[in-house]
Amino acid sequence: MLQFRASIVLKELIQTSPKRLLSDIIRHKKTLPNAYCFSAANNGRISKLNIVHYGRCFIQPLAGRRFLCTKTEGAIEPTETAKKDETVQEAAADKRRKAGILPSLEDLLFYSIAEGQERIPAHKFITALKATGLRTGDPRLKECMDMLKVTLKSTSDGVMLDRHLFKKCVQSNIVLLTQAFRKKFVIPDFQSFASHIDTLYEKGRNLSGGLVADYIPQLAKFSPDLWAVSLCTVDGQRHTVGDTKVPFCLQSCVKPLKYAISVHDHGTEYVHRFIGKEPSGLRFNKLFLDEDDKPHNPMVNAGAIVCTSLIKQLAGNAEKFDYVMNFLKKMAGNEYVGFSNATFQSERESGDRNFAIGYYLKEKKCFPDGTDMTAVLDLYFQLCSIEVTCESASVMAATLANGGFCPITGERVLSPEAVRDTLSLMHSCGMYDFSGQFAFHVGLPAKSGVSGGILLVVPNVMGIMCWSPPLDKLGNSVRGIQFCTDLVSLFNFHNYDNLRHFAKKLDPRREGGDQRQHTFGPMDYESLQKELALKDTMWTKVSPTECNEDSSTTVVYRMETVGDGN
Repeated sequence: MLQFRASIVLKELIQTSPKRLLSDIIRHKKTLPNAYCFSAANNGRISKLNIVHYGRCFIQPLAGRRFLCTKTEGAIEPTETAKKDETVQEAAADKRRKAGILPSLEDLLFYSIAEGQERIPAHKFITALKATGLRTGDPRLKECMDMLKVTLKSTSDGVMLDRHLFKKCVQSNIVLLTQAFRKKFVIPDFQSFASHIDTLYEKGRNLSGGLVADYIPQLAKFSPDLWAVSLCTVDGQRHTVGDTKVPFCLQSCVKPLKYAISVHDHGTEYVHRFIGKEPSGLRFNKLFLDEDDKPHNPMVNAGAIVCTSLIKQLAGNAEKFDYVMNFLKKMAGNEYVGFSNATFQSERESGDRNFAIGYYLKEKKCFPDGTDMTAVLDLYFQLCSIEVTCESASVMAATLANGGFCPITGERVLSPEAVRDTLSLMHSCGMYDFSGQFAFHVGLPAKSGVSGGILLVVPNVMGIMCWSPPLDKLGNSVRGIQFCTDLVSLFNFHNYDNLRHFAKKLDPRREGGDQRQHTFGPMDYESLQKELALKDTMWTKVSPTECNEDSSTTVVYRMETVGDGN
């Protein structure tokens, strides 16, 4: 075997930026590997990489890092090696993994946080974790957080973690944590993004105007000063600001959710035998049908009442209500979903217009055969009275943004077909008769409700819930509309913003504002290990004076990323 030895030690090899100064890296070399040893077979191909830290295998460098290596003269160049069959490569990777040669992700994570220290306080890890957008209460991190509590109780001071204790805590969730700390989430610079959201929130707080809805007596009891914004990305990054833990009723924001459930259960074709797909251009509670005697769409009252009749058609109202509640809880990642009986009673007592719509639909035979119209209206009022908080509703919106998968549990809740069709109708019909202007200026699927909520979806990025009770003359939250407009003015989230050439807007999906070169999906342990290993490299002969080795016996090679230009 031919031996390669590197003379420079790298500090934080899981950092994504290739611009880190070498002086910063060398400063902490005592706590990092003291040698990189490459072993090559006679064919010149690198067969393994051991990085020794006090005699222990540690870590592999990322492609793109530059350092100097030595190779005995006469060895075969790697470029002369023929490509191996994919099956052989996979078998070799599996063999290396079993042999423990691939790097430890737990060690990578520890040294990235420790910054040269042998022990770290637990709060430093928690602070760094929150900076990525993850929460300690994230269901995906339950094992890690539980183990952290148990481990700290066993330490002498109850605060500090050494490398071995740290590894014990994080190993059950290491893939998710590595993705977070390597900035592989959809919003890489989450703290910067969150600060922009806070600024937009403060701007909305200063708005006045609008009236709290009073045609449902229970809604009139909310203070006009309440104002909250919560968001959840498709990777489960969370940020909230304002009165985000105050429960409020979904009201019309439940309409796209129960439509999604109907399509999930029955398919698009069946649902739209009874309901149209067009904006009505009229008030949401008009007694008006399209030319085929169907409600115009599921986002107006007539369409939502018919949509309610399609849920678990052979079951009683109690079973139907539980069925919808279970769906919504799954969409919310098991966060708060409740029910306001007072609002339900209030709605039913003041629901003459909806009873009129129900009888009109019955006359026009809009319901499936055998439907009990009054029972459907009861369930309709109940579903409008389901309570959420801004935080739980933002996870519901994120489930829609994530193709039907709840971001914080990973559970599939809705079919892709149901999500696609729901977002399409939210985009064209979701904001009452302000829908056209909202689609033009904001360009995102959304649904508003008379309780003051706006459920906003940025597809494949995040879900947002804005809530403020004062409404404009069209029934939309005054502060919520302003926030959505300002959001799209600042970030290129509008559906028709060009992501490459719209220089006037920020793109939080790109780290540091630069264009993002790659998209990253979920990775398993082995995929992350492979990414940390050498890949896409070539060896270039350079002057032996660039290293401290004896130039009479060695030839110096520099590892470059392919396409680096050297």
